[in-house]
Amino acid sequence: MADDEASPLLTSDASPRAEETASSGPLLESTPLLSDSSSTPRYDGTEDTREYTASVLSAASSRSSQRSKSSKHGTRRISYIAMFILAVLMIAIMILAFILPDAVQEYAKEAAVLEPTNLSIEEITMNGVRARVQANFRLDANRVGNNAVRRVGRAVTWVVREVGNEETEVNVYLPEYDGVLLGTATVPPLAFKLRGGKTTTVDFVTDIKPGDAEGYRGIVNQWLDGKLHELRLQAKAQVPIRSGILPLGTHAISESLVFEGQSLYRSFSSLFFTKKVPSLPKYNITRINVHDVPVPGEDKMQLGADVTITAFNKYPVSLYFPKLAFELLVPSCQPYDQILVAAALTSPVEVHANSDVELNVRGIVKEIPKSLVRVCPHSESSPLDMFLDHYMHGEDATVYVRGGKQLSVPDWVGDILSSITVPIPFPGHNFDSILKEFSLTDVDFTLPDPFAEPGDPNADPKVSGTILVTAAIPSEMNFQVNVTNIRATSDVFYRKKKFGELNVRDWQPANSTETKVSELKIQSRITDAPLNIINSDVFSEVVQEVLFGNDKLMLDIKALVDVKVETVLGQLVLKDVPAEGKIPVKRLPRSLPGGPLDGLDPQVGDVKIIDTTKNSVTIQALVNVTNPTPYTATIPYVNIHVLCNNSIVGEATARGLKMKRGNNTNVLVEATWDPSMGGGDGPRVGRNLISQYLSGWNTTLTIKAHRNSIPSAPVLGEALSHLNITVDTPKLQLPGETEDDKSRFIRDATFHIFSSTASFTLVSPLQHNTLYITSVNATAYYNHTDPVGHIKHDLPFEAPPGVSETPKLPVDWSMGSVGYDALKKALGSQLKLDAFAIVGVRVDSWVETVWYQGKGIGAHIRM
Repeated sequence: MADDEASPLLTSDASPRAEETASSGPLLESTPLLSDSSSTPRYDGTEDTREYTASVLSAASSRSSQRSKSSKHGTRRISYIAMFILAVLMIAIMILAFILPDAVQEYAKEAAVLEPTNLSIEEITMNGVRARVQANFRLDANRVGNNAVRRVGRAVTWVVREVGNEETEVNVYLPEYDGVLLGTATVPPLAFKLRGGKTTTVDFVTDIKPGDAEGYRGIVNQWLDGKLHELRLQAKAQVPIRSGILPLGTHAISESLVFEGQSLYRSFSSLFFTKKVPSLPKYNITRINVHDVPVPGEDKMQLGADVTITAFNKYPVSLYFPKLAFELLVPSCQPYDQILVAAALTSPVEVHANSDVELNVRGIVKEIPKSLVRVCPHSESSPLDMFLDHYMHGEDATVYVRGGKQLSVPDWVGDILSSITVPIPFPGHNFDSILKEFSLTDVDFTLPDPFAEPGDPNADPKVSGTILVTAAIPSEMNFQVNVTNIRATSDVFYRKKKFGELNVRDWQPANSTETKVSELKIQSRITDAPLNIINSDVFSEVVQEVLFGNDKLMLDIKALVDVKVETVLGQLVLKDVPAEGKIPVKRLPRSLPGGPLDGLDPQVGDVKIIDTTKNSVTIQALVNVTNPTPYTATIPYVNIHVLCNNSIVGEATARGLKMKRGNNTNVLVEATWDPSMGGGDGPRVGRNLISQYLSGWNTTLTIKAHRNSIPSAPVLGEALSHLNITVDTPKLQLPGETEDDKSRFIRDATFHIFSSTASFTLVSPLQHNTLYITSVNATAYYNHTDPVGHIKHDLPFEAPPGVSETPKLPVDWSMGSVGYDALKKALGSQLKLDAFAIVGVRVDSWVETVWYQGKGIGAHIRM
């Protein structure tokens, strides 16, 4: 018969009768150190109790057989009846002792039922803990499947009605760790009823002494590191067994528990059952309150955190924990290394069986270790950055917990707790909605540097403005916070389509103010933040909405913000705080009758021709323009096409332009008149435009960007090319201009009847260049339709800057016409005439033929 006997406190969850662990009688306690959070462990000693009962019954049978042999010789003189009874009894005992032990053991295994009712820690002593174990034990023959075994078991338990043990000491070892003693438990004398249907109530107090702390540390650290592939525990005890007053000897019991892979195997007499490897119990952090804590006796503050943790105790185990001190650590740069950041103290807590447990913890951070904020080698992040990155993105961060210096518990408790470092998942907080409002005001735009290479940050347009942010302070944060600097990388969307990236890579000064409970107003002025346009089509939609839309324009922004925060512990940097908000974009005024850009009102002042070709004229002009938008802009370089009737007639270039709100005077613009850029029909379109402009007609020009408008940012130029901005052709300022003769290039005329000549007063818009009239073919009309005379002149003459008089040009009068008669009648006075002329003009190399139609020209009639 095997002597290896024990009964574990923890058994498989598949046990049909019990859910918790307890020890009764001489049963050996083998409770896992860590509970299983994935499934409720069940405390059921049924199988082990069967083994134990089988051993006890077998031992009782053996001892009875020996006693019967020793008394055999003393019964020979007894009557035949006594001899017969004794012989029958001897034969029965011999049969029980030598023939039936295997059947008895099988009966004990299947019939034994152990129902633990409670396990509680009564007291923590200087040498260990005092635990109270309560359970019910019985034999249930109906659980035995084999009829023969069931009959034999009932017969034996009728003979041996009760067994018990003397006081026993059980030692638990770690064979794979040089046989380190894990702990020792003392089991008091107990007795068990073996008759079917009889229940034994077990209720005893045992002292448990912990073993070598190194054993605990080795197991836990290997398990936490994922290197514990197999763990074997071995329990040993010398158990004295008796039946009533009859001693049944001392039995050496040894039991092994093997943790292997994902299963726990318990080896004893061909008995195996499986169980998942234990893990940390599930828990919830129901409250976190981080606040300032005054330092006793000093005029400074430190950071405190009050945390409430709840869990459900699903075992029939009751415990009492006094105040315990712990150290909190976070991962360092190096693997398997941690940084001490805080000390924590738990409140006393009573753990009741099958009930919720609430634990209150207070932690204190006295200062920020330098190693916590120091950037790790070959990285851009510090250990604090990495910890906060997980926490603020809703991911579980890792906090390591280790026992600290204990003040209210025995030394052995502190030794064990300080020898074990346990990683605890710290649930993250999703900060996606921490920024409630986001706005950008006082916006200035700067176009890219024209000489920057594509891809260079200087090749992007830049935005300056005031950021206003309303941040929702998490309810857990109840300490003074002051934001000093911010920076961000953000994506900008319009109607859920991303069109740009606004990157503030450098730290920008910021300040913060608490506006009301749980709200923080942050203000910062960003300067020259690059705006990288990545989708020109969507950006052009935005610009069109700004210029011509009617609905409220809102842009969406998604950003990762870095924040420098001043706290009582010093400056912290929070990286990649997710921010999502909307940017309201101001539209242009809608009050102008000609549209939002009607208020540009460009006026050309000083005009200077700086270059000419046969087909083109390049001029410099000082332009006065009104900026009707609520924005300012700095334009280092921009080139735009000038169109008329969808045909390019020239281009204009501005350099170093700074557009402020309202009036902008003396803006230097360089423009090139070259209708040949418009293709085959361009010269005709350009000729008609000049002619209409000289004739005082209301003409318009279309300004349009193109891909190379901003050479360093072709995508931006392409986006703006979708916009056609039509403006009135700027009026030139002419010398001596009055309201009556505004924009008239022929101010008046003098007709000499007898010499048949005429001279004209011309006003040139050029202040630095001489215009040459190469030919004139003109007709003067009275009353719009009646010809007065015709001029045809092919000799060139000058039209210098300012006001000048033409030479006398020959006139061929229309004799007998109504117009000529009216001319004669007006002799010595003035007559209003109209004129239509085809005029050849030249400026240096540029030559053009235009037509001119003048109305209401004041003509002086002389002899």
